[in-house]
Amino acid sequence: MSELIKVTDLSKTFETKAGAVEALDGVSFTIDKGEIFGIIGLSGAGKSTLVRCLNLLERPDRGEVIIDGENLLELSERQLREKRRKIGMIFQSFNLLMQDSVLDNVCFPMEIVGVRRSEAKKKALEYLKVVGLENKADAYPSQLSGGQKQRVAIARVLASNPEILLCDEATSALDPETTKSILKLIKDINAQYDITVVLITHEMAVIQEICNRCVVLEDGKLVEENSVEELFRHPKTNAARRLIFNSSNQVKSMSGGKVVRIAFEETNTTEPVIGNLILEFKTPVNILESNITSISGTSRGQMMVQLPDDEAIANKMIEYLKGKTSIVLEEVSDYE
Repeated sequence: MSELIKVTDLSKTFETKAGAVEALDGVSFTIDKGEIFGIIGLSGAGKSTLVRCLNLLERPDRGEVIIDGENLLELSERQLREKRRKIGMIFQSFNLLMQDSVLDNVCFPMEIVGVRRSEAKKKALEYLKVVGLENKADAYPSQLSGGQKQRVAIARVLASNPEILLCDEATSALDPETTKSILKLIKDINAQYDITVVLITHEMAVIQEICNRCVVLEDGKLVEENSVEELFRHPKTNAARRLIFNSSNQVKSMSGGKVVRIAFEETNTTEPVIGNLILEFKTPVNILESNITSISGTSRGQMMVQLPDDEAIANKMIEYLKGKTSIVLEEVSDYE
């Protein structure tokens, strides 16, 4: 893959009544052409500011945004407008024209650049078929579900023939089942049209579903960058661990005994790892949390286990688990 987007030392500070807020602080990364790239972080991490800087809706105080070899900050207003036509964007709030039909919503970006109405309608119907809404052409946004509205928004972006699709929390307002269907649609569009996708979210499950690589933001800083698979197996920062460990089933607090995270490498492993561990050392362990997640369509399991208070036995258990080739083991010092 060839490099399409290069972000270097991006920084942005906002002045507020409470003082200066550093939304971005020296963020750098690259995105390859045709990639589905994730930007993840909790609320206030700087995600929305970063995505707005990628198309210069927000001008950074420092740094560079280079797309296809051109530094956006060096372009004239006319050149920047031309460049933005190749950068589509979809939002959590859909941003549809409520007084216009579905067909007119999709026609809109084509008509404002001079495409004839007849040609725009023809293309709009093609894009509505791509997103599975060809039978809703005459409907209005108020008559659609949230998932259908987002599909219209995606069809409208396709009508601009973009090279890059920025998705800013595009599935946050949707239920889990609809989220999966929208993510599958985005993945299909990425494959069919070779559109580079940048996915901004606070949900690890969204990143794991379709992204190839991702960066983790915290307090405006890029704290981790890796493949999604490797991030899940070996999170290196507390910010990444919080995103991966986040679960409603997680205990609120615990004391005593070491805690380890076990990530299962093979989806078809039949060895009862925890059962054998207990039998080997004749000592029980406490399973604090376990789940199975999907990473790019492949199931991966993880488990948080509290080991016995006896440090000698706990250390032997850790060495025993490290000898298992079907798992990745990580000691967790700040599990809460």
